[in-house]
Amino acid sequence: MPQNPASSLRESNESEQDYLWTLNFGPQHPATHTTLRIVLKLDGERVVDAIPDIGFLHSGFEKLGEHLNYNQYVTVTDRMNYISPMANNVAWHTAVEKLLGIELTRRCQYIRVIVAELARISDHLLCVGAMGLDVGAFTFFLYAFYQRERIYDIFESLCGARFTNSYTRVGGLMHDMSDVTVGKIREFIREFPRTLSDMERLLNRNRIFQDRTKGIGVLTRDEAINRSCSGPVARASGVTRDLRKDEPYLAYADFDFRVCCATAGDCFARYYVRMAEMRESLSIVVQALENLPAGPVQVGLNERATLPGKQDVYRTIEGTITHFEMVMANRGFEVPCEEVYAANEAANGELGFYLVGDGSDVAYRARCRPPSLINFALFPHLICGHTLSDIVAVLGSLNIIAAELDR
Repeated sequence: MPQNPASSLRESNESEQDYLWTLNFGPQHPATHTTLRIVLKLDGERVVDAIPDIGFLHSGFEKLGEHLNYNQYVTVTDRMNYISPMANNVAWHTAVEKLLGIELTRRCQYIRVIVAELARISDHLLCVGAMGLDVGAFTFFLYAFYQRERIYDIFESLCGARFTNSYTRVGGLMHDMSDVTVGKIREFIREFPRTLSDMERLLNRNRIFQDRTKGIGVLTRDEAINRSCSGPVARASGVTRDLRKDEPYLAYADFDFRVCCATAGDCFARYYVRMAEMRESLSIVVQALENLPAGPVQVGLNERATLPGKQDVYRTIEGTITHFEMVMANRGFEVPCEEVYAANEAANGELGFYLVGDGSDVAYRARCRPPSLINFALFPHLICGHTLSDIVAVLGSLNIIAAELDR
C-alpha cells in the first residue's frame, strides 16, 4: 500500500525533534557573568536554536523614573549598567538638561568627558578580560582587572564611591575634582599604556584565542544596520558611527580622536575594536585633563535647577534658601511640558533616555534605550550553527549587562 507523503514528512519532523535536546544555559551559570537565561536547542553539540529569556532581576527601572525626581534617579542609573555607572550618570543628566534647556559650564563638560571615558575603559577592560577568561586566558584577565581597580580608586577619590557613583547632578556635579583625583588620573595615564601593550602581546596573536574567536559569531555590516546595532558591536562590522563624532555632545567636539572600526564582524573583531577604543579614550582623557578650563562645575544658583554645594548651604543665605526649596519644599524645578530624547555613546553603544515633562520635578514618562537589550537580541542570529563551546565567546564579545535587559 503506498505511503502518504504528508504522513512520512510528519514522521520525519517528529523524529528530528526527538533527536534535538533542550539545554537551559543560565540564569546562573559561571560563563554568563550575569543573571540571564538562554534556552538552547542542540543537535549534539551544534546549536540549532537559541531563545533569550530576560527579566530575572525584576528591577522596573523605567517605572522608578516616574516616581523619583531628576536628581534622585541618578542612583538608579548606577544600577542599570553597574560596569560603567559613571557613563549612565552622564547620559541621564544629559537628557534632563536637554529637557530643562540648561547649558553646562565648560569645566563641568570636561570633567564629565573625563569620567565617561574612564568608565568606557573600565567597561572594556571587564569585557575583554572576562572574554579572555572564558577561553582560557587567565593571566590576561588578571591584567585587565588590576587596571579596573585603579579606575575604581580614581572614582573613590572623586566621589567617595567605588561602584555606584551617583556623581552627576542636574546642571553640574556632586563637587569638583580634587588635586588628589587629578594626581591619580595622571598616574593612570602614565602607566596604563604599558599594561595595554602587554595585554595585546598576550592575546592578539595567541593561537588558542584566535581559533576560539575568528570566524565565530559573524555579523555583517548590513545585518548590523538592520538590527539597530551600535557601539563596538556595530563598528566591528564596519559601521562607522559614533555619537561622539556624528552628534557631538558635552565637549567632544574639542578633542581629536579616531573612531575605531573593523570589517570582519566576528568575536575577534569585537575584541580588537574594544582594545583600540581604550587607547582613544585614554587620548581623550589626556586632552581633557591638560586643557581643563577653570571656573565652577555648577550652573548658578539663580537657575534654581541644581542642588547647591554643602558649603553654599552652610555659609550663604542663597544656598540655604535654594536647598530648602528644592529638597524640603519640592519646588525647585520648572520643567516644561515637553518631550525629549538624548543619547550618549556609552561603552556598549547608544545609551538614550526619552523623557516627558509635565511641569513637576518628576518625569511623566521615562524610557531608556539600553545597548545591551539590542545586543542580546542578536545572540540567536550569531550563535545558530556554532557549537556549545562557542556560546561563551559570543556572549563575551557582546558584553551583556543583565540589568539593562530589565525594563
